[in-house]
Amino acid sequence: MRAVVQRVSQGEVSVNGEITGSIAKGLMVLLGVHRDDSEKEADYLADKISTLRIFEDDDDKMNLSLKDVGGSMLVVSQFTLYGDCRKGRRPSFIEAAPPENADRLYNAFIDSVRFKGIRVETGRFQTHMDVTLTNDGPVTLIVESK
Repeated sequence: MRAVVQRVSQGEVSVNGEITGSIAKGLMVLLGVHRDDSEKEADYLADKISTLRIFEDDDDKMNLSLKDVGGSMLVVSQFTLYGDCRKGRRPSFIEAAPPENADRLYNAFIDSVRFKGIRVETGRFQTHMDVTLTNDGPVTLIVESK
Protein backbone atom coordinates (compact mmCIF):
# COMPACT_ATOMS: atom_id res chain seq x y z
CA MET A 1 0.00 0.00 0.00
CA ARG A 2 1.07 3.53 -0.65
CA ALA A 3 -0.34 6.66 0.93
CA VAL A 4 0.14 10.36 0.45
CA VAL A 5 -0.51 11.86 3.87
CA GLN A 6 -1.19 15.57 4.24
CA ARG A 7 -1.65 17.41 7.50
CA VAL A 8 -4.70 19.62 6.95
CA SER A 9 -6.68 22.30 8.72
CA GLN A 10 -9.70 21.19 6.66
CA GLY A 11 -10.57 18.74 3.90
CA GLU A 12 -13.63 17.73 1.92
CA VAL A 13 -14.59 15.20 -0.75
CA SER A 14 -17.67 15.41 -2.92
CA VAL A 15 -19.21 13.27 -5.65
CA ASN A 16 -21.61 14.90 -8.11
CA GLY A 17 -21.99 17.88 -5.78
CA GLU A 18 -22.79 15.71 -2.72
CA ILE A 19 -20.29 15.94 0.15
CA THR A 20 -19.26 12.39 1.10
CA GLY A 21 -16.62 13.30 3.67
CA SER A 22 -15.50 16.41 5.52
CA ILE A 23 -13.02 17.04 8.33
CA ALA A 24 -11.47 19.95 10.20
CA LYS A 25 -8.00 19.45 11.70
CA GLY A 26 -6.48 16.12 10.78
CA LEU A 27 -4.98 14.08 7.99
CA MET A 28 -5.95 13.73 4.34
CA VAL A 29 -4.88 10.29 3.18
CA LEU A 30 -4.79 9.40 -0.51
CA LEU A 31 -4.56 5.60 -0.44
CA GLY A 32 -3.34 3.30 -3.22
CA VAL A 33 -3.52 -0.49 -3.02
CA HIS A 34 -0.89 -2.67 -4.71
CA ARG A 35 -1.92 -5.86 -6.46
CA ASP A 36 0.03 -7.97 -3.92
CA ASP A 37 -1.33 -6.26 -0.79
CA SER A 38 -3.30 -8.01 1.95
CA GLU A 39 -4.95 -7.14 5.27
CA LYS A 40 -1.48 -7.22 6.80
CA GLU A 41 -0.45 -4.14 4.79
CA ALA A 42 -3.75 -2.40 5.55
CA ASP A 43 -3.28 -2.87 9.30
CA TYR A 44 0.38 -1.85 9.16
CA LEU A 45 -0.34 1.36 7.27
CA ALA A 46 -3.35 2.21 9.46
CA ASP A 47 -1.18 1.87 12.55
CA LYS A 48 1.74 3.80 11.06
CA ILE A 49 -0.32 6.74 9.81
CA SER A 50 -2.51 6.92 12.92
CA THR A 51 0.54 7.24 15.14
CA LEU A 52 2.72 9.52 12.99
CA ARG A 53 3.93 12.38 15.17
CA ILE A 54 3.48 15.23 12.71
CA PHE A 55 1.49 17.75 14.74
CA GLU A 56 3.26 20.42 16.79
CA ASP A 57 3.47 20.35 20.55
CA ASP A 58 3.73 23.45 22.77
CA ASP A 59 7.39 23.84 21.75
CA ASP A 60 6.53 23.85 18.01
CA LYS A 61 8.14 20.41 17.52
CA MET A 62 6.37 17.78 15.44
CA ASN A 63 5.78 15.50 18.38
CA LEU A 64 2.02 14.75 18.51
CA SER A 65 -0.09 12.18 16.68
CA LEU A 66 -3.54 12.50 15.18
CA LYS A 67 -5.11 11.00 18.30
CA ASP A 68 -3.07 13.32 20.56
CA VAL A 69 -4.61 16.38 18.88
CA GLY A 70 -8.13 14.95 18.57
CA GLY A 71 -7.97 15.10 14.76
CA SER A 72 -9.86 13.19 12.10
CA MET A 73 -8.80 11.37 8.96
CA LEU A 74 -10.22 11.80 5.46
CA VAL A 75 -9.38 8.76 3.33
CA VAL A 76 -9.68 8.82 -0.46
CA SER A 77 -8.95 5.84 -2.71
CA GLN A 78 -6.26 6.71 -5.27
CA PHE A 79 -5.26 3.88 -7.64
CA THR A 80 -3.16 6.34 -9.64
CA LEU A 81 -0.54 6.23 -6.86
CA TYR A 82 0.59 3.03 -8.56
CA GLY A 83 0.84 4.67 -11.98
CA ASP A 84 4.19 3.89 -13.60
CA CYS A 85 5.34 6.75 -15.83
CA ARG A 86 8.82 5.47 -16.68
CA LYS A 87 7.96 4.41 -20.23
CA GLY A 88 6.05 6.38 -22.83
CA ARG A 89 3.55 9.13 -22.08
CA ARG A 90 0.63 7.16 -20.67
CA PRO A 91 0.95 5.75 -17.15
CA SER A 92 0.70 2.00 -16.68
CA PHE A 93 -1.45 0.85 -13.77
CA ILE A 94 -0.61 -2.87 -13.77
CA GLU A 95 0.81 -2.63 -10.23
CA ALA A 96 -2.52 -1.35 -8.83
CA ALA A 97 -4.86 -3.89 -7.28
CA PRO A 98 -7.99 -4.90 -9.22
CA PRO A 99 -11.08 -2.99 -8.02
CA GLU A 100 -12.60 -5.82 -5.95
CA ASN A 101 -9.41 -6.38 -3.95
CA ALA A 102 -8.62 -2.66 -3.71
CA ASP A 103 -12.10 -1.87 -2.33
CA ARG A 104 -11.82 -4.63 0.27
CA LEU A 105 -8.39 -3.45 1.47
CA TYR A 106 -9.36 0.23 1.33
CA ASN A 107 -12.22 -0.60 3.72
CA ALA A 108 -9.94 -2.78 5.87
CA PHE A 109 -7.63 0.23 6.27
CA ILE A 110 -10.57 2.46 7.25
CA ASP A 111 -11.92 -0.13 9.71
CA SER A 112 -8.48 -0.48 11.30
CA VAL A 113 -8.17 3.29 11.80
CA ARG A 114 -11.70 3.51 13.24
CA PHE A 115 -10.89 0.64 15.61
CA LYS A 116 -8.16 2.87 17.06
CA GLY A 117 -10.85 5.41 18.03
CA ILE A 118 -10.14 7.89 15.26
CA ARG A 119 -13.00 9.54 13.37
CA VAL A 120 -12.74 8.67 9.67
CA GLU A 121 -14.54 10.27 6.75
CA THR A 122 -14.21 8.93 3.20
CA GLY A 123 -14.62 9.53 -0.46
CA ARG A 124 -16.58 7.06 -2.57
CA PHE A 125 -14.63 4.19 -4.07
CA GLN A 126 -14.33 4.00 -7.87
CA THR A 127 -16.05 7.33 -8.59
CA HIS A 128 -14.89 10.69 -9.85
CA MET A 129 -14.35 12.82 -6.75
CA ASP A 130 -13.68 16.49 -6.14
CA VAL A 131 -11.18 16.86 -3.29
CA THR A 132 -10.40 20.13 -1.55
CA LEU A 133 -8.08 20.71 1.37
CA THR A 134 -5.99 23.26 3.16
CA ASN A 135 -2.56 21.75 3.71
CA ASP A 136 -1.32 22.83 7.12
CA GLY A 137 2.40 23.57 7.05
CA PRO A 138 2.58 22.35 4.38
CA VAL A 139 3.25 18.86 5.67
CA THR A 140 3.07 16.08 3.09
CA LEU A 141 4.55 12.59 3.46
CA ILE A 142 4.59 9.41 1.40
CA VAL A 143 4.13 6.30 3.52
CA GLU A 144 4.45 2.77 2.14
CA SER A 145 3.86 -0.65 3.62
CA LYS A 146 6.82 -2.26 1.86
